[in-house]
Amino acid sequence: MINSQLQQSFFQMNTIFISILIEALPFVILGVIIAGIIQMFVTEEMVAKIMPKNPILAVLFASFLGALFPACECGIVPIVKRLVQKGVPIYAGIAFMLTGPIINPVVLFSTYIAFGSDWRMAFYRALGAALVSIIVGLVIAFLYRGNPLLEKLHSHQHSVAPISFKKKMWQTLEHAVEEFFSMGKYLIVGSLIAACVQTFIKTSTLVSIGQGQASSSLVMMALAFILSLCSEADAFIASSFRTTFSTGAIVAFLVFGPMLDIKNLLMMLGTFNRRLVFIVISTVTIVVFLYSLLF
Repeated sequence: MINSQLQQSFFQMNTIFISILIEALPFVILGVIIAGIIQMFVTEEMVAKIMPKNPILAVLFASFLGALFPACECGIVPIVKRLVQKGVPIYAGIAFMLTGPIINPVVLFSTYIAFGSDWRMAFYRALGAALVSIIVGLVIAFLYRGNPLLEKLHSHQHSVAPISFKKKMWQTLEHAVEEFFSMGKYLIVGSLIAACVQTFIKTSTLVSIGQGQASSSLVMMALAFILSLCSEADAFIASSFRTTFSTGAIVAFLVFGPMLDIKNLLMMLGTFNRRLVFIVISTVTIVVFLYSLLF
């Protein structure tokens, strides 16, 4: 009987693990390809021209840049890493990382559909994402100094001799493959942990804890972290909790999940300085929680 239950749990965990991987892989591949393109085709001079020098303006600019990029949280870390290596300030890079997976048209439209063709939840989600990213970006701008990356920060200057377009495309693919294997291990470990937690911690247990306004927001934030869903799909899961949780708790789920989940956290820890990751985690958690209490 026990062996049968364990076997069933293992198969369930395996199914969840594979489904998370299948859901995340296309966006990781898209992310590393974009990172490769940035590496080969975007110069430090281009970045210097478009990025405002004022930290506040840079954070605002980067926060709303996410509207132009349909990037999932699964693939945005390598993009931000390349942007920072090209000279984008870390506070602007993190602001883009937090809004990119939320305020892009694909995610907002899926949120609109998931909540019965109602724009209100999509608006609350976009507003929350913008507020959180701006606050986190400004906190980093004024509190964090030093190399934000684990590796030594250096300029990726290539040979002064002009490189043909064909060679640039080949090197773009080489960089993308290298980045994929670098990020892939964190994706696999994060997906496995998320699958284990989903299998062995019942959702009903979390629901029973979240009865008050504050506790329900915290429970939904914890659930978003555990489930580790892609931002293109999480609205459909969130909408299923409408009869169980308050609007504020559901907004917390929709804003917090794409910013912080298990696989994304592991990717950040494998890329950025630990102190920087701690500032991001703590500030995102506090601001999302307070924002959810406004409803």
